[in-house]
Amino acid sequence: MTDTLESFRHFREKMNAAILEAGNVNINRFFALDSRTYEAGALPVKTKELLGLVASMVLRCDDCITYHVVRCREEGVSDAEFYDAFGVALVVGG
Repeated sequence: MTDTLESFRHFREKMNAAILEAGNVNINRFFALDSRTYEAGALPVKTKELLGLVASMVLRCDDCITYHVVRCREEGVSDAEFYDAFGVALVVGG
């Protein structure tokens, strides 16, 4: 599992770097907006990552789900918090 997650992270970082190197202003702005969205604000980072996870589950984006599960763990999300989030995604996403 660790190798798979490490491979995922490496590939994602490599692709993000390649995309940003292209210098497309709209894509760079989108990346900046994405990064800023998950910074602490009225909601803490942990909550925002859980929201990102739920949205990704509803949209059924496997790469996004993996990314947000990893980020949620990094932010200290417990198993019980994951299961609550999974429940919301299940109800919202059908």
